[in-house]
Amino acid sequence: MKKYRTELLKKANNLITGNRAKDYGDARENHQRIANIWSVILGYDIKPEQVVACMIGGKLARLANTMKKEDTWVDIIGYGALGGEFVKKKKRKKQSK
Repeated sequence: MKKYRTELLKKANNLITGNRAKDYGDARENHQRIANIWSVILGYDIKPEQVVACMIGGKLARLANTMKKEDTWVDIIGYGALGGEFVKKKKRKKQSK
């Protein structure tokens, strides 16, 4: 089973660093664009890490229907990694000021 875990982690890594990165640009910048659009729609500021949290929420809603979709689990792993990265970068920026 540990080998399968590693396989899922690799798939998620490929998604967030592979073609999606090439197709959509830097992940943080893309999630900032999404946050900007959602901010206009909702009428208050949204941060990139909040976009990630909401996207994970959407994936969890899918799992409520069926837990058997591997790609949903892989997406959650990928979003989790991106969210952790966004928060860590934000901490470093605050510490360097």
